[in-house]
Amino acid sequence: MSQTTYFTPGPSQLYPNIDGFIKDALDEDVGSISHRSGAFKSIYADTVSRLHQLLSLPENFHVLFLGSATESWERIFNSLVEKKSYHYVNGSFSKKFHQYGIESGKESIKEEAPFGAGFDVDTTKIPQDTELVAFTQNETSSGVMTGVEDIEKVRKSHPNALVAVDVVSSLPYPNFDYNNIDTLFFSVQKCFGLPAGLGVWIVNDRCVKKAEELKAKGHQAGAHHTLLELVSKAKENQTPSTPNALNIYLLSRVLESMLEKGAEQIRKETDEKYELLHQLIAESSFLSESVENERHRSKTVIVANTAIEPSVINGYLKQFNMAVGSGYGSYKTSQIRIANFPAHSTAAIKELIEALKKEELINQPA
Repeated sequence: MSQTTYFTPGPSQLYPNIDGFIKDALDEDVGSISHRSGAFKSIYADTVSRLHQLLSLPENFHVLFLGSATESWERIFNSLVEKKSYHYVNGSFSKKFHQYGIESGKESIKEEAPFGAGFDVDTTKIPQDTELVAFTQNETSSGVMTGVEDIEKVRKSHPNALVAVDVVSSLPYPNFDYNNIDTLFFSVQKCFGLPAGLGVWIVNDRCVKKAEELKAKGHQAGAHHTLLELVSKAKENQTPSTPNALNIYLLSRVLESMLEKGAEQIRKETDEKYELLHQLIAESSFLSESVENERHRSKTVIVANTAIEPSVINGYLKQFNMAVGSGYGSYKTSQIRIANFPAHSTAAIKELIEALKKEELINQPA
């Protein structure tokens, strides 16, 4: 495996022992087996079971496999929204989530906060006929987190609306009460430390019921992988079309490893690393906080303003076999993003911090 440690926010550092897991997959011919075979069904069932255990998912949640998390946006609008959705937008990915609603022909309303800011959900006014409320719980572009308690507040004030949560760069960190969420989704190249190419869409029976109701009304959910088709196949531990069996297998192995540590320990370590990184920012001569309200700071994607361009920082970090992420979009040259995922050990974070503290970095030529 590469000697470089990638603190980039995705694709990011591969999970420890991925090379061993890949070797096991080759030994077991995972790349060659039929997705209709008993061997694949066993892989699917193991992955779903381990995800349920790690997240403490209720039994009424179904785990579905897609090509990416981005695909979930379209599936959600096609199968779960007839007319109206409401979106909390505070960065590039929440903006795209909202835009998918518009492009799907829905009346998609947004509550938008400035880049780097969060929301006061007590003051937002969601129309009572809203069918789905969408959160990007951890905005990868801006490093802003929407708290679990804020999602719970919205659920309680709008119990009839489905609640959809993008957890692409935060799961398994958030400790959700899944009674307050109906659907969530992530991709595996961030917190789960896998190569890109697999999206995981989790839906409960409320979503299935809504999809059935819309189908009965003649609503067209599209021709490709509707929610009802995905759930029907998932009940047989299968997918409608040929899936990324290798990544599903690797996800199962990563989940097995995570279960050995436990979700609470993963959260504890994430909090500890978060504190170390923000101590670095507080003491740095060239870094400053980009998310002013501490309550809204992501625990898994730390974003800082930088007086030294990210390209210069990464050029310097090469000698230590490390890389951080640059800012997103228009912030590419003025911010850095540091991933704080389960694959990033406390020791690795400390090594990064020590490198970023060295005086010679400040004197690097632009």
